[in-house]
Amino acid sequence: MGLGQGFLRAQGLPAPAVSLSPLPMRSRVNTWEARPNRHSVGASRARPRDEDSLPELLAAGPDPLVLVLDGVQDPQNLGAILRTCDGAGVRAVISTKHGSAPLNDTARTISCGGADGVPYVLVTNLARTLEFLQESGLRILGTADQSATDLYATDLRGPVALVLGAEGDGMRRLTSEKCDGLIRIPMLGKVPCLNVSVSAGVCLYEAVRQRRAKA
Repeated sequence: MGLGQGFLRAQGLPAPAVSLSPLPMRSRVNTWEARPNRHSVGASRARPRDEDSLPELLAAGPDPLVLVLDGVQDPQNLGAILRTCDGAGVRAVISTKHGSAPLNDTARTISCGGADGVPYVLVTNLARTLEFLQESGLRILGTADQSATDLYATDLRGPVALVLGAEGDGMRRLTSEKCDGLIRIPMLGKVPCLNVSVSAGVCLYEAVRQRRAKA
């Protein structure tokens, strides 16, 4: 006998013909999983762009700030870099089609939406691309621990492309030779260099500081 029938009979009321059995318990939903998460893997479907898109990207506004990655291979570093680039207003991130970190689910997730906001352009020949950037009016500044020029003594205003080398090895020789100048981040402790994604943040936000001061 259902609980509803017993209650009605105790009150001297006629019981309904249909049993009032308890409703089946609704399946419990994990509210965290059901809640949309903009940082989840599925939140980003950004794809790399072809090098043919560079002229249009450079012409999208004045004084483009571009980041070039020479052999960065860790998708986690790429994701962190894209996140920083989005915050710093970088026009495009350029890397090579071969030997570079893929724009995979790991990179997209760590970018926290940066992969959607900053074009990731893959090129076949990085040296030729650097020449194209120079012809387009950009100064090419590479980062090198051996440079005598301090980042904070370098003018980063105007059209600029900053070049960061691979984890551990830094820039390749040919890439370094294509640069208009080399700069270094001052290191005051015992470690010789910073992680590449941290270096990107330091350099890009020094550029942001200088450009805001100019405005």
